[in-house]
Amino acid sequence: MPAASWPWPGESGTRPARRWGLLGLCLAAYYAGDLEDALAWARQAQRIGPAAIPGRVARLCSVILTVVLIDAGDLASAQLRCADGLARSRAAGDVQGQAVLLGQMADLDRQAGRMAEAGRHLGEALRLATRIGGRLDLIDCLDQCGHLCAAMRRWAEAVTLWAAHAACLQDGGIIDVPPDARRRREPLRKATHALGTARARAAEERGAAMTLATAAEFATMLTATGPHGPQPPPGLQQLSPRERELVTLVAQGRTDTQIAGQLYISVRTVRSHLDRIRDKTGCRRRADLTRLALQAGLV
Repeated sequence: MPAASWPWPGESGTRPARRWGLLGLCLAAYYAGDLEDALAWARQAQRIGPAAIPGRVARLCSVILTVVLIDAGDLASAQLRCADGLARSRAAGDVQGQAVLLGQMADLDRQAGRMAEAGRHLGEALRLATRIGGRLDLIDCLDQCGHLCAAMRRWAEAVTLWAAHAACLQDGGIIDVPPDARRRREPLRKATHALGTARARAAEERGAAMTLATAAEFATMLTATGPHGPQPPPGLQQLSPRERELVTLVAQGRTDTQIAGQLYISVRTVRSHLDRIRDKTGCRRRADLTRLALQAGLV
């Protein structure tokens, strides 16, 4: 759940403490699968007079209530609550709050069939989470992007993203939230059926091998390309096999020193190769080279 990545500040005062307590009860009920009680606790927290509540607490309450309302199927109320929380986060300059709520807005857009808006909101969430280094927020965006790809029948991309999501959770020692796992089960079954066992396994292996940074770049690329998928990468056909190998290693998060050690060449030679690759492709940043490798299926 996205809200789990937000720190719990030590706010003082009776009303903030009461709201924190209600939110804790809400989360406990949510994780136990009791949506009715979770919704009741969240709404009690929401009714506490906002004038007496620190803005951070009020915005977190919007996040939690939106999540519970979505799972309860009350999408109209969730849309209103999410929009209100997003507006408050923008006004306060709360970048992490914006990232979380934009991810939830993308979920609501997708369920309403607004795929273009879902992609736009999710792309913005990914950019903000990348900017602040929000690991949990990025992992949640991978899950949301998997659902978006599945809704658009881009089955291979969905499987890849969910495999990357699972690998990143495991790397961080993070438990997959049961409601999220349940939501993923049926679209994963459909994806495996549509792709067949071999293609589904290949897509899964691709995602499992991605670092979080590479997977986030992949998700960002997908949200920016619309329903027809990424365009063919420019300049790729001009690269030699050795240069393709270097692009792949860059996309896997290797530093110049690590690449030099793996290929038994000097760091100076690595940088010379990368300069030539940049001249051929126009990819100046390592993130651009990562995107090139993703578009070409090198990672």
